[in-house]
Amino acid sequence: MSDLQIQMTAISDLKPWARNARTHSKKQVRQIADSIQTFGFTNPVLVDDELTILAGHGRVAAAKSLGRSSVPCVRLSHMTPEQKRAYVLADNKLAMNAGWDDDILAGELEALLSMELDFDMDVIGFSISEFDSLIESQANEEDGDPDDDLIPAAEAPERCKDGDVWRLGSHRLVCGDALDPHNAALLMDGKTARMVFADPPYNVPIDGHVGGSGAIKHREFAMASGEMSESQFAAFLHRAFERDGSLLPLPPRAHLCL
Repeated sequence: MSDLQIQMTAISDLKPWARNARTHSKKQVRQIADSIQTFGFTNPVLVDDELTILAGHGRVAAAKSLGRSSVPCVRLSHMTPEQKRAYVLADNKLAMNAGWDDDILAGELEALLSMELDFDMDVIGFSISEFDSLIESQANEEDGDPDDDLIPAAEAPERCKDGDVWRLGSHRLVCGDALDPHNAALLMDGKTARMVFADPPYNVPIDGHVGGSGAIKHREFAMASGEMSESQFAAFLHRAFERDGSLLPLPPRAHLCL
């Protein structure tokens, strides 16, 4: 493959990939346009010999929205039709597979926010709520007391036992296995619910899947924490959904179909 050459190409000469699976919302196109205006057109569009776009549909749309008539392009002549078809998918998906180091990201965002910038922070694509969430989580991890996450010693006095029902104003809370019909009956006290919100475990271990950057450790779930086979987990979920259905004024089968 020869050295890549960047050439300014008229947007009107470019052809979109006929089966481009990647979509670009108006909001994202506007964000790309803002980035182009702030940082320049730093990432050329990739095209084949027929000027069909292989990568850069969003950048072309953003350039058009800015009133530009041409964009920088790199022509890729070495790919077979099969390779081009695969690359259109790979270019988008491989970028999506990257992750973030939340600690470093929060530090970079905080540093930028403390500077006197000649551009709007929205140009990097993060929302204000994302700024706040990342920076706040970093502060909580740095300032929090590690002892707050320790499980009380076994000799601590028992405050609640299986079958206890707690009245919290107009709410009721039962201590026990949610799959046990006796506990469901204690909770509902002869009444039925209009709606049930359930969050069954996913049958994956907590360790390695939950805990952010690892600063906070959680106990494993009592059930469905990676120990079940596929058939056992399916039966577990069936019991959970059937129990949810029994709390509603609908036959359990009807609830399972929702």
